[in-house]
Amino acid sequence: MEPIVKTMPKTEEIKTQNQQKLRIIPLGGLGEIGKNISILEYGSDIIIIDCGVMFPQEEMLGVDFVIPDIRYLEDKLDKIRGIIITHGHEDHIGALSYLLPKLKAPVWATKLTAGLIEVKMREFNIGKTQINIIRSGDQIKLGVFKIEFFRVNHSIPDCVGLAIDTPLGLVVHTADFKFDHTPIGEPPCDLSKLVEFKKRGVLLLLSDSTNAEIPGYTVSEKEVGKSIEQLIIQSHGRVIIALFASLINRIQQVFDAAEKNRKKVAVIGRSLVDNIDIAIKLGYLHISRDLIVDSRRIHQYPEDQQILLVTGSQGEERSALTLMAGGEHRQIKIKPGDKVIISASMIPGNERSIYNNIDNLLRKGAQVIYGKQSDVLNIHVSGHASQEELKMMLELIKPKYFMPIHGEFRHLIAHAKIACGVGIGSKDIFVVENGQILEIGSDFAQILKARVPAGYVLVDGLGVGDVGNIVLRDRQAMAEEGILVAIMTVDAKTGKLLSSPDIISRGFIYMREREDLVQQIRSEVKKLLSKYNEQHRANWALIKTLIREDLGQFIYNETERRPMILPVIIEL
Repeated sequence: MEPIVKTMPKTEEIKTQNQQKLRIIPLGGLGEIGKNISILEYGSDIIIIDCGVMFPQEEMLGVDFVIPDIRYLEDKLDKIRGIIITHGHEDHIGALSYLLPKLKAPVWATKLTAGLIEVKMREFNIGKTQINIIRSGDQIKLGVFKIEFFRVNHSIPDCVGLAIDTPLGLVVHTADFKFDHTPIGEPPCDLSKLVEFKKRGVLLLLSDSTNAEIPGYTVSEKEVGKSIEQLIIQSHGRVIIALFASLINRIQQVFDAAEKNRKKVAVIGRSLVDNIDIAIKLGYLHISRDLIVDSRRIHQYPEDQQILLVTGSQGEERSALTLMAGGEHRQIKIKPGDKVIISASMIPGNERSIYNNIDNLLRKGAQVIYGKQSDVLNIHVSGHASQEELKMMLELIKPKYFMPIHGEFRHLIAHAKIACGVGIGSKDIFVVENGQILEIGSDFAQILKARVPAGYVLVDGLGVGDVGNIVLRDRQAMAEEGILVAIMTVDAKTGKLLSSPDIISRGFIYMREREDLVQQIRSEVKKLLSKYNEQHRANWALIKTLIREDLGQFIYNETERRPMILPVIIEL
């Protein structure tokens, strides 16, 4: 059977009068990778699950992060009973620094997750944040919702799934998960809890779809440790390992390999330093402090004893690895004999930056190990369940309704097909994207036609939400075609030019080599100013608009290019 992507039946076809309804509203994370945030709403009670960021897409020039659009919640702040965070990855906690001051709701998280959130809050100079610490097995009540936390395995410790008792039945949210039978530093997923939920009867399962296209089972995190140690043993020079700052389990394995092979480790990158400090403090990393050496002193040790643990696995601008690849890092200069291990998968949209770094590292003579270059070595494994594990979760839970979460649209569809394959009826599977509303009553479930705002809020430097589609289009135009500025100094009384227009080009033409075109543009500007000043006496705003349009057409006719044109009129 094929899954059905549904629209809402006609309202009159469904008898819903005098019934309270449960609504599940994703504001992020469905139809995309990252920016995970979902709402459960029943009557006057709302809970929020996760609050993450997303890496900008390639066309989002100059944008640092994308955070969720929470306009739907702005007039419902008094209904929010709490924010529950499933684990400490950026795509689940990264937007809290921006949105928690607006939401003003209590936060619930496990100990490590809470510590990582506090690190983020300190970065933003946000005062002491009250976070309620929970553990797997704990139960809390938020309005009508009773929530029980159960242990799942991911690529970071202290990840929990949620069993949410609602007035209409039990909703299970898996969080990001995989079934890892040999996890690092924590027990495996609590399978007995999943069986217990099945016995109680599950109304709705919300399950991670990130790896729904990948057959088989996801490899255990322990295999990465073996591969990294093997690469360290085989190296005769420095080893540089780039990874996500939140991969606490992998960081532990790097230090274990360093200690076993008598190496020293320099940690480079503020987020890595902060996360390692908090994880040691909370007891999630067990590292001998004498293994860690300041990056300014690491050169005092033989190169075959040096391991550099760095940020920049996604090619982030100004990250440690990017600076090293570009030859701009103050302490570390890449040279032949260095072995660079990029222990991370490529997040969509980051490929170009990552490959630029790889190319630059190779040019400097480094050996770069990345992706699936070897059938033997696993330098990175996913923290997400593959197809056989997704089937297992569905079989263990046996929900009445199923809604795939976390992933691009093709992942959601692939997960829906898996659910059909294990016997869930296509009419009971709901493929939902950001802003759509899944509404459940006592005897029905439907996707409403109405949608809520769930777009992108772009973060650029200190600006949040002040960069929109128009600004992005301008940046795209400047990147592709350049910019041309025409400066006209005019007499304030007559509006006539006092001197020849100044023409400035950036990214459009090299003016010294195209003086003929510059003179043509200057003459065209004179003609247009004279023409439009006669028609619209000193209405400079209108005149600039008309000059921009006509000059743009003139330049296109001459060059078949459309630079951004900025007419500037100065009155003297």
